[in-house]
Amino acid sequence: MITEFLVKVDDMVWGVPLIVLILACGVWLTIRTGLLQVRHLGKALRFMVKNEEGGRGEVTSFGALCTALSATIGTGNIVGVASAIASGGPGALLWMELAAFFGMATKYAEGLLAIRYRTIEPDGHVLGGPFYYIEKGMGRSWKWLAKLFALFGVLVGLMGIGTITQVNGIASAVQNFFDPERAYVVFTIGSGESAVPITVTTVIAGLAVTFFVALVVIGGIQRISKVSEVVVPFMAVIYVACGVLILLLNLPRIPGAVYQIVCGAVHPQAVAGGIVGITIKDAIQKGMARGIFSNEAGLGSAPIAAAAAQTKEPVRQGLVTMTGTFIDTIIICTMTGLAIVITGAWEPALGLEGAAITMYAFQTALPFPSQVSAFLLMLCLVFFAFTTILGWDYYSERCLEYLSGGRMGLVKAYRWVYIAAVFVGPYLTVKAVWTIADIVNGLMAFPNIIALLALSGVVARETRAYFQKEHTLC
Repeated sequence: MITEFLVKVDDMVWGVPLIVLILACGVWLTIRTGLLQVRHLGKALRFMVKNEEGGRGEVTSFGALCTALSATIGTGNIVGVASAIASGGPGALLWMELAAFFGMATKYAEGLLAIRYRTIEPDGHVLGGPFYYIEKGMGRSWKWLAKLFALFGVLVGLMGIGTITQVNGIASAVQNFFDPERAYVVFTIGSGESAVPITVTTVIAGLAVTFFVALVVIGGIQRISKVSEVVVPFMAVIYVACGVLILLLNLPRIPGAVYQIVCGAVHPQAVAGGIVGITIKDAIQKGMARGIFSNEAGLGSAPIAAAAAQTKEPVRQGLVTMTGTFIDTIIICTMTGLAIVITGAWEPALGLEGAAITMYAFQTALPFPSQVSAFLLMLCLVFFAFTTILGWDYYSERCLEYLSGGRMGLVKAYRWVYIAAVFVGPYLTVKAVWTIADIVNGLMAFPNIIALLALSGVVARETRAYFQKEHTLC
């Protein structure tokens, strides 16, 4: 009954109004910035690896990006893509890509506004993000909207992207690798057909993740940033290398997969068949929802990390922030989706869900023993999801700091609540977990997108001024 209620709420939140609002925001910002995500992508990628000198902030520009990527490259890329395709058919991937393309302009605007309106305390402590560009950019009469965003930000971190879905994804991946038959059951949650057996593997994985999360989050943004700068690039390279290898080994099958994706986006029945019952509404809704979950464009999370960057130029940091969506969705999610469609891992006849879909695709397509392929994917998912937990702790802490008026004692107490949420995450069912995540994601997006649309003029002026100055200097 709870699951059915959550599904109804999810359908209301992620209905036509929010999807149209997110797309319209990305399209409008793309127009206002003159197709910036295409014209200046090369410059953005160069800025990504070249830190600015002389800027104020708590972490390097690259460190801020890695912190943002740590919160986006995670189960959204491995489990989220699989769930989207399983629920909405191959066409859901195209809707994810479309959302990501326009989302790059959205992410750019978020990063720019984060630097433009951030606050730097005398001790160097930085606080910035949607709550500040709503309050300072739109005026104090809109502070209620900033508070609303901060509240949703805490909930997303605590009950959505940050904890439950990530540790659940980790536990599922470890479970599927070490004990796929669920031979070593410790206890069972629920009864009858809804009973969920909890194995030794799940318990150990949950305890290990909880312990290491506690070690890192207690150290704050500096420790989170340092861990992310090492783990995120390393694991991203391994995952992308596996994805490239799969595509190279299956070159003749790529055109067929692309056809399935494009056709499935506009005519799902032609690809999925009547038995599956997938409609174009499912393809759009699941693609958009998982796309936002994956790259978080429009959600307002990335600018919280961007605000801490050591920079004095809003446009530059906006460009760096934009690369997060390109890496996360355009590169990593596309590779994952193609692998799933090429191998047919999404088809209902296989009876797979979540991480098991992507794991089947990797095992089938990689030229390694199935256990090696499964281990590589499990390792990537574990580390990606782990860094996502770290990144969202930082986000939700900053939201709580704003919400509470800077009461750091409350923030420190919240860390332990966050750790407790990680602890209980493995014992919640997959469907309920993703539904809750979708709901709080959607609620968080509303205040941020309203602010982005209201401040699009500021984004356009700052962008024109920066590139005119750059052109003059050249």
